[in-house]
Amino acid sequence: MDISSFSNHCNILFDKAIEDYHKLDTTEAPCTNPYPDHSLDNVLYKKIQIDTVQWHLEDKIRDPEIEPAEALCIKRRIDVLNQERTDIVEQLDIMFYRKFSGIPRLPDASLNTETPAWAVDRLSILALKIYHMKIEAERNNAPLAPVCEKKLEVLMEQRKDLSRAIDQLLADLKTGKKTMKLYKQMKMYNDPLLNPVLYEKEK
Repeated sequence: MDISSFSNHCNILFDKAIEDYHKLDTTEAPCTNPYPDHSLDNVLYKKIQIDTVQWHLEDKIRDPEIEPAEALCIKRRIDVLNQERTDIVEQLDIMFYRKFSGIPRLPDASLNTETPAWAVDRLSILALKIYHMKIEAERNNAPLAPVCEKKLEVLMEQRKDLSRAIDQLLADLKTGKKTMKLYKQMKMYNDPLLNPVLYEKEK
């Protein structure tokens, strides 16, 4: 893991994965991962795959003429993807933690407001926003094209700033200026033993 250019590596991989999805452009297409199992790139590719499918399902479910049964089916699929997204981010954070856990901490080492993987999660979503905003900015006769061009500029600046911040965080972890802890999201609504709507049914 080359932390000096890690964000750039992520941005390139995310853009490629989004292009791969749009070759078929369907949420039903099988997702193939070109990277070796258990590798960092494999996890990053899974991450953006999940985000991309969910992005398009979120579009579908907002169709005002959608059948209620189909909407419910999509909503439940989105719930599954949300849990998969959380699991992937936590898996990525474990990889970061293993890399930096042996680094001696400086006496004034501090925690960041978010872990490296959750920052990468935001970078993944930004890649999707940029891809789709660019389409709208370039769409022929689109009434909001000029507005979308301005929004695209903001998104590109946001990606640049976030990329820089991620690389700085990783550099600080490498030198002991920052430290990290692993916290599970502990989502309760997916657990039949913790969601009262679900466990009350068992009585």
